[in-house]
Amino acid sequence: MKPELRDGGTITAYCPDCEGRTNFTPVGAKIEIEGRFGHFNSTYHQLWYSLHQCVGCKRGGLSAIFTNGGYQSAYLRFFYPFFRETLALPSSVPKDIEAEFREAERCASFGANRAASAMFRSALEKTLKANGYVRQGGKLRDLESKIDEAANDGIITDARRRRAHEEVRVLGNDVLHDEWREVKDEEVELAHLYTQRILEDFYDDRETVVKKLIELGRLTKKDGDNETSSSITDTGYDDDGRGASHP
Repeated sequence: MKPELRDGGTITAYCPDCEGRTNFTPVGAKIEIEGRFGHFNSTYHQLWYSLHQCVGCKRGGLSAIFTNGGYQSAYLRFFYPFFRETLALPSSVPKDIEAEFREAERCASFGANRAASAMFRSALEKTLKANGYVRQGGKLRDLESKIDEAANDGIITDARRRRAHEEVRVLGNDVLHDEWREVKDEEVELAHLYTQRILEDFYDDRETVVKKLIELGRLTKKDGDNETSSSITDTGYDDDGRGASHP
């Protein structure tokens, strides 16, 4: 959950030191800048910078607030420490795909929703390519057909196929190819969730999935042997030190 601005300037946000959601109260005088500041369809005439302190551990925070003179109609432009919602990934997810997914999460934590949407789409396509869903003549030329083929193969369910199209592929395509528009937090949250779910589909029970992909001709036996040998030293945890989650 993203930071929320309360009456009086208190900000409710995740505190990394408390490892939970808490209140950051304003401390000292704020810096007030007069001007004209736009946020989508709203215009504000002041920008406030304020220091804050966690009521629990006393960690410091910094906010930037667009306002027209009060907190009730104000917009919280950003708050530090940044909130980063991370989802656990199976340990067998390839490092390059994991890095793409984590960078998308970082973009979302800064409010860069369009960038996050494009990167979740990229992580999805890289996942499919890594599992043998690559262009074959006139087949599998685009992400849409790759998703459909993974569902036809039974690697993902039909419900997951629909979600991959609606929440990840189409949103990423809107960002990459269509006119500029605002991407809502809720849209990014869904793209985040369903990209992670598809990574679980492919990598949670990796041995079974690889066996099926070899039978289907998507991967070769050599591909499977290479994965097995590279996983011998695996710790079973992702880069946040947490085990894989199971839906």
